[in-house]
Amino acid sequence: MSSTDRREDAVRRILEGTPPPVPPNLHADAVRRGSRMLHRQRAARRLMWLLLFAAAVAFVVWASVAQPWVEPPSETTPPLTGW
Repeated sequence: MSSTDRREDAVRRILEGTPPPVPPNLHADAVRRGSRMLHRQRAARRLMWLLLFAAAVAFVVWASVAQPWVEPPSETTPPLTGW
């Protein structure tokens, strides 16, 4: 008998037997934990959107103050000619 045959026999015995008893409050616990998990995910999603919005506002404010698209003034003066 190979190991797969033994596994199949073990699975058949488990499936043919009576199912184990389920705790009576299992459904209530699962619902409570699931709603808590959904609440945390929703809060995390809102926080991420808030951070993204704050980063976008900070970038717009920085860009309007620093104006990185404007060429900086030259630090050297051109030579005087014509004197």
